[in-house]
Amino acid sequence: MRLRAMTVADLPRVMELEEELFAPDTWTEWMYRDELARPGTRRYLVAVDPDDRVVGYAGLIAYADEAHIATIGVTGARQGEGIGALLLDTLLAEADRRPTPVLLEVRADDAATQAFYARRGFAEIGRRPHYYPLSGADAVVMSREVRS
Repeated sequence: MRLRAMTVADLPRVMELEEELFAPDTWTEWMYRDELARPGTRRYLVAVDPDDRVVGYAGLIAYADEAHIATIGVTGARQGEGIGALLLDTLLAEADRRPTPVLLEVRADDAATQAFYARRGFAEIGRRPHYYPLSGADAVVMSREVRS
C-alpha cells in the first residue's frame, strides 16, 4: 500500500468511495475541489493499491490552535487491512509537528469507528445533535490532546 497526495484527478474515485461509505451524508466534489485548492493548511492523502487504484483517503485541516481530521474512508472490501490506520497515523504524525489538539467528528451510531479512534488516543468530549444534515444523525466529537 502506498500513500500519496490527493489530486483533482482522484476525485471520481473518491466520490465513488464517498457514496459507498457515507451516503447520504457525502461530501460533494465541489467540497473536495475547494479543500485541494487550499494546500497551506490542508493535507489530503489517498491510499493506492499496486495497480494504482485508490482504495482509501483521508484529510487533515491544521489551524493555528487545533487540527481536524476532516475525513477518512477505506473501501469496504479493504477494511481491516490497516489502511485506515496508516492514513490516520500519517496525518497524526503531521499534526504532532504542532502543539495543538486534534479533533474529529464521528457518527454517534458507529461504535467501531469510535473504538478505532480511541485506540489512537482520542476521547469523546461532546456531541453534536443532528450534525449530519441529510440523515439527521448525531456526531460524537472526539479529541486527542497535544503530543510532544
